[in-house]
Amino acid sequence: MSTRRFAALERSLNRKPIEIDYPEGQISTFFGSNVFGYDAMKAFLSDEAFNSVRDAMEKGTSIERKMADQVASGMKAWAISKGVTHYTHWFQPLTGTTAEKHDGFFDPIENGRVVEKFDGGQLVQQEPDASSFPSGGIRNTFEARGYTAWDPTSPAFIWGKTLCIPTIFVSYTGEALDFKTPLLKSIHALDKAATNVCQYFDKNVTKVFTTLGWEQEYFLIDAALFNVRFDLQQTGRTLFGASPAKGQQLEDHYWGSIPDRAAAFMHDFEHECHLLGIPVKTRHNEVAPAQFECAPVFEEVSVAVDHNQLLMDVMEKVALRHNLRVLLHEKPYAGVNGSGKHNNWSMATNTGKNLLSPGKTPKTNLMFLTFFVNTIRAVYEHADLMRASIASANNDHRLGANEAPPAIMSVFLGEQLTKVLDEIEKNVHGGKLSPEEKTNIKLDIGKIPDILKDNTDRNRTSPFAFTGNKFEFRAVGSSANCAGPMTVMNAIVAEQLNKFQAEVNALLDKKVEKDVAILQVLKKYIVESKWIRFEGNGYGEEWKKEAKRRGLNNIPTTPQALEAYVSKKTFQLFENLNILNHREQEARYDIALETYTKKIQIEGRIMADVVANQIIPAAIRYQHTLVENVNGMKNILGTDYKAAANLQLQMIKEISEHIAVIKTSADKMTEERKKANNLDSPKKQAIAYCEKVKPYFDEIRYHSDKLEAMIDDEVWPLPKYREMLFLK
Repeated sequence: MSTRRFAALERSLNRKPIEIDYPEGQISTFFGSNVFGYDAMKAFLSDEAFNSVRDAMEKGTSIERKMADQVASGMKAWAISKGVTHYTHWFQPLTGTTAEKHDGFFDPIENGRVVEKFDGGQLVQQEPDASSFPSGGIRNTFEARGYTAWDPTSPAFIWGKTLCIPTIFVSYTGEALDFKTPLLKSIHALDKAATNVCQYFDKNVTKVFTTLGWEQEYFLIDAALFNVRFDLQQTGRTLFGASPAKGQQLEDHYWGSIPDRAAAFMHDFEHECHLLGIPVKTRHNEVAPAQFECAPVFEEVSVAVDHNQLLMDVMEKVALRHNLRVLLHEKPYAGVNGSGKHNNWSMATNTGKNLLSPGKTPKTNLMFLTFFVNTIRAVYEHADLMRASIASANNDHRLGANEAPPAIMSVFLGEQLTKVLDEIEKNVHGGKLSPEEKTNIKLDIGKIPDILKDNTDRNRTSPFAFTGNKFEFRAVGSSANCAGPMTVMNAIVAEQLNKFQAEVNALLDKKVEKDVAILQVLKKYIVESKWIRFEGNGYGEEWKKEAKRRGLNNIPTTPQALEAYVSKKTFQLFENLNILNHREQEARYDIALETYTKKIQIEGRIMADVVANQIIPAAIRYQHTLVENVNGMKNILGTDYKAAANLQLQMIKEISEHIAVIKTSADKMTEERKKANNLDSPKKQAIAYCEKVKPYFDEIRYHSDKLEAMIDDEVWPLPKYREMLFLK
């Protein structure tokens, strides 16, 4: 075994167990204790300040500067009482990660002394350097000013010794430079549209909340092994590695007994999450070896997005305590399941009604069907935009393989709900409905709760599936910020509900009975969106042909998928709802293209590096051993050596052939990278990296993995899948 691999494995096997001093007591006794939530605000704020923040959180009202000063004072007192020394505006720039700059709770005064200080101005707004964050050309590098602004809808929290204040991030000229700003605007747009539609059914509804429950999949690997896999360190995935004899084919890992080492890590990071108010409740083994999943209880989407971003950070930091590393890449290992982050999306009213959950009467079920059908119609209308919202270099490796949904957007409803929609399509006609038709429809609609009791099956091949009381957007990647796809989801449904209201009102103006008008419009949408519904196997080649016949796009790569961001339809969608303007949308398109290019560029550079400095030298070293063996046999056996050394001679030849292909392909790949780098637009560069550079990856990997299978284990420099995929 190579010195590097041996040392890594030795460190892995000789690790010292981590002893964590967990506080005693039930979770309920400490849950959210590091969050400036309602209990903390009541204890540290005046009634006036508390009511001001509560109204901002629940009603979206603004907070006056005078109140902001009071809130800041109370927030500082609470934080200092917990040993906090610094504060930061915590935001989500378009890098895909979170950002923070820490400042101390003090200002200098005379005689070299300091005084604790944190006022409303420091709470509400900060001026970070925006020049080094992606802006898509909105700001020149020398125009560095940007602003973070307090988002009171998401509570402040303590991480370590720092008070973290969730904020939005905008440029000096007001354009959004983050994920959170458009998300908040999309929440407002959907609230307004959905509340208006709710008035047809329940006049008590005055607000609609978007809810999200994410399911976070991830891999764990021993830190010592991670540290000697340069590809994993710098790209998040293994660019090389032959499949082990045992992978996931026995299906024995899924929901199996959680390994002790993984369980200790889970216990630790879940405790940290609970202190931060993240309601992580579920944990289990996933399908692939060393793959796991955690999931929280549903929350309002803005807080859920913050919690997921925070959770990923917490997981990575806690893993280090256990000599582990968390892999959040969508496809860290070839040949086994990739990792997703299923986004379970729904809508709820201020009266406590889940709008995607059937009720007990035909009236409440007609309300359910209204939001259900409009959601399907929205997905049909903007399927390509939904594909764009989950597009990334990482996710391209995952979609369509090993139980990940395909790149074709479709909606799964289940057999029983499909029958309900078919009945509406068949029975609803223009004009007035006969009493018999009304009775039949009411009977069918009234059956929905009973139907759903047994309608619990899920189509794992569907990217967008109805699962009883929510839609599950399964195509979202594990490292993604949920805000991107959730902004799109909110926006397209808001637009669709606005159209629905306009069409129903037009019929009401013609004196059509309300329920009849609603059903007629729903029937129209059911017919129009019928092609997006698919109940079969999304992995099969037949579905690709069928989807093409239906006019559904199959967009396998990110550069192609991102085109939907700059279509006329998308510009109109976001501008009409005041979510993103034309300039902001173009900027996000350019940033996404540049991010794709940079990720493929980094992978290409790492691949060339590992090939030149590790794989080829190891192959030549082993080949030299074989040559010496053949020469020794020649000295002993004379002219008869060829027959005896036939196997060694064949191996020498095969190694030479593999080396030649690897070296030639790596050189060609490098030349294509240079050409791509000289192109004059983000779009051209991304396409070149996708079509000209990336194809060499598979060829280089194929021949490298063949060498791994041939070369002496003592010589091979990289930890192998059989060593990395099974926690010891």
